Amino acid sequence: MRIPFFFILSFPFVLTLWGCAKDLNINNDEEIISKRDRLYKGYGKFFGEDTLLFGGDNNMGKKPDVGIGVNTYLWRATLSTISFMPLKSVDPFGGVIITDWHVIPKIPKERFKVNVRILDRMLRADGLTISIFKEIRQNGRWVSSSISNKSIQDLEDAILMKARLLKSNRKKN
Repeated sequence: MRIPFFFILSFPFVLTLWGCAKDLNINNDEEIISKRDRLYKGYGKFFGEDTLLFGGDNNMGKKPDVGIGVNTYLWRATLSTISFMPLKSVDPFGGVIITDWHVIPKIPKERFKVNVRILDRMLRADGLTISIFKEIRQNGRWVSSSISNKSIQDLEDAILMKARLLKSNRKKN
């Protein structure tokens, strides 16, 4: 008796589906597992915890980094430096901080908005990008205005200086 070619080709597919079916959460009484918990428990590893396939390093056995996804000192320094502005959006894993428009009481016809992106897990000067937006009130409407590069550089310097200070204080303790 010959086995049809179709069954031979579909056999690995059926085995894969059958192996994955044990991880499906069909019963609603079971605990729902978050994506982070899956990483800790080793879910989704095809060949197990310590298998090396085709060389490579053995990072599979290590737990993933937990916490924010960017440099902690840059993150805290940025939040501290722009704390006077209302926050619109904050993403510690992506390293994005977006403020809402802020009007300085002494200059009520101008408002500012800041977007900060932390790009690296290391404390580096090029690990930070800042955008500052300025609008001026003219004839009852807010109109975009240019901001000097010096203002952006001053804010960046203030954040970097505070981050270095936080790091040096951490080492002393």
